[in-house]
Amino acid sequence: MNLNADFSRRVVCHAADAVWVDSPAGGVQRRMLDRVGSEVARATSLVRYAPGSRFARHEHGGGEEILVLEGIFGDETGEYPAGTYLRNPPGSAHAPYSREGCLLFVKLRQFAPGDTATVRVDTQQAPWRPGLVPGLSVLPLHGHNGIDTALVRWAPGTRFNAHTHPGGEEILVLEGVFCDEAGEYTRGTWLRSPRWSRHAPFTGPEGALIYVKVGHLGADLDSANLGPGGVAWPGVALQSQE
Repeated sequence: MNLNADFSRRVVCHAADAVWVDSPAGGVQRRMLDRVGSEVARATSLVRYAPGSRFARHEHGGGEEILVLEGIFGDETGEYPAGTYLRNPPGSAHAPYSREGCLLFVKLRQFAPGDTATVRVDTQQAPWRPGLVPGLSVLPLHGHNGIDTALVRWAPGTRFNAHTHPGGEEILVLEGVFCDEAGEYTRGTWLRSPRWSRHAPFTGPEGALIYVKVGHLGADLDSANLGPGGVAWPGVALQSQE
């Protein structure tokens, strides 16, 4: 199965257009965002567990990244409430479940070579950092070899200069309304912009909280060949603005 599998194209999946499909596990549904492969696939999805549902133990040959959006997600290593960010590296295995139900953002088989860290971040407790412009706050979640993941909070009326993403950019809107010159994106909207895409993001009176991942659509790039400006994302680790 191929869904939004051309990574040279910009993709926007609006929350209002969401379609949920059953997974092989009873009580677990998926909203597929991109996918290359069948049941074992390179995939990005929203995953919804009904109360009491579970998956049989399985291995993630290419690794798994999870952000718990609602409820409590569990496996043999513990139970993780909304706001938890998890990375299970390639070769890890677990038997996930949810006692009360949960909603997850999940990325499968998208780890860069050498990225083998197991990560657990409680974003309700982790410290935020100021961004590069007033109104931006950043909570870094993970970084490896030019691929960076973070939560970014935009205060109402915040604007960021036009900038370029040499390694592409992926956004999930978690709260509020995120905007750029191409449109407005409400809570639950997912965007994927290709390598060397450019935009000038901003927020209106609602402000926004977004999940952001950059560099993973050009994982062969490193900081030495980003080119003039070297702009990656509107948080920490930006070299310049254009």
